[in-house]
Amino acid sequence: MTFHKISGVPATMAALLFLAGCAVGPDFQAPPPPDVTGFTPEPLTKPTGAADTVGGAAQYFNAGQDIPGQWWALFHAPALDRLVTQALAANPDIKAAQAALRQARELALAQGGAYYPSVDASFSTSRQRTSGAQQGQSGTSSIYSVATSSLSVSYDLDVFGATQRSVESAEAEAEYQRFQLEATALTLSSNVVNAALQDASLRGQIEATREIIEAQSEQLDVVRRQFTLGGVSQADVLAQESTLAQTRATLPPLEKQLALQRNLLTALAGRFPSQEVAETFSLASIDLPQDLPVSLPSQLVRNRPDVQAAEATLHQANAQLGVAIANQFPKFTLSAGWGSAADGVDGLFGSAASGLWSLSAGITQPIFHGGTLEHQRRAAEAGLDKSAAQYQSTVLSAFRDVADALRALQADAETLKAQLAAERSAGASLELSRRQFAAGAISYLTLLNAERTYQQSRISLVLAQAARYTDTVALFQALGGGWWNRTDDTANDTLRK
Repeated sequence: MTFHKISGVPATMAALLFLAGCAVGPDFQAPPPPDVTGFTPEPLTKPTGAADTVGGAAQYFNAGQDIPGQWWALFHAPALDRLVTQALAANPDIKAAQAALRQARELALAQGGAYYPSVDASFSTSRQRTSGAQQGQSGTSSIYSVATSSLSVSYDLDVFGATQRSVESAEAEAEYQRFQLEATALTLSSNVVNAALQDASLRGQIEATREIIEAQSEQLDVVRRQFTLGGVSQADVLAQESTLAQTRATLPPLEKQLALQRNLLTALAGRFPSQEVAETFSLASIDLPQDLPVSLPSQLVRNRPDVQAAEATLHQANAQLGVAIANQFPKFTLSAGWGSAADGVDGLFGSAASGLWSLSAGITQPIFHGGTLEHQRRAAEAGLDKSAAQYQSTVLSAFRDVADALRALQADAETLKAQLAAERSAGASLELSRRQFAAGAISYLTLLNAERTYQQSRISLVLAQAARYTDTVALFQALGGGWWNRTDDTANDTLRK
């Protein structure tokens, strides 16, 4: 066969090189953002309700405003800032996610090596003794040495893009790990803030319970004195003692919850339980952010790490389909080798050495594989459909999370307002009942009911206060946490390309 040369390259080879890099299969296109203009049916134009108590400030929704990278700093609690920073630096989940990202990127680079020719060098030497009987010369033998060296080059032409799609898949996996790291950092920071808020809430409940116990103890002394004077019955004394005992019984479970919460905070910070963190919290020491940034719906799919991770998975499935299609097309291979052989290492590169060389080109066309390649292609198509559906599900969940947080912010603001009114009313009612009971104007049962109502309303007020803070955390988390604005290298500077 005669080859027409083009700049020293056979025309056929030049044509194959020209075709290399043309990938079969669909090119990936990022899904467009959902065609919606808001997270709720009505515009968020009104502030939340307000109450004159801790955590009772009105909050305003600022549509289109960006989220700061250190969103937890909006609570203006230095102890909280220290704890989140420590957790991001020491928590093993972050370190594991960072290692997974490094691994995925190195594997992508390793996969990219298929774009280049493979070059291998080899060397061997041996000393042998052969018998002349092998050539019909009985009684004779010879001893000789053989040394060989060679250099081989091989290259698989990526005519139909199997290599390109494989590299694309590996890079999409690295992108997935990138956003898994961001999701881990967001979840960790949110868990730390929520754990700190729960710490503060439990301390508030414990403080309120102790105040109630003290007040009920004082009331028990009053009832006992009245019993001595004949103003009340023994049943009234026993009822007050029972009420006090029941209130005291609620204190150990709260203290246990606080101890468990301290263990959680310590573990989130990457420490053992015996190395408990020093930071403690109270709701009064934490500011409730009043200006709440609310990203545009079109930006949410770019900001949420889980949505971006789902998009990377979709990209990977798309590339795998290209690989499956390319595997049904011919494969082209070029190889060349050069070397020498001699009767010893000393003569390997001398004039006495024998030169060795080879040039080859090959093509392999799949013909029959028992339907394997066709079914692999169909499986890849199904995998792409699955990833597309999972992406859509992730987007829907992201929008629902934001909508849930916005509804909770509005509803819990009203709840706190109502709970504050209930607590103040119950407190005033209890104070009046105590005076009336001391004057003999009401029965002890009426006083007892007033005490129980106040106790319940006091604890409910602390819970309602804490809910305002946790709702705010939920909104920041639902919107993606502002990782794209982060300037520290706690998670990994390589995340921001």
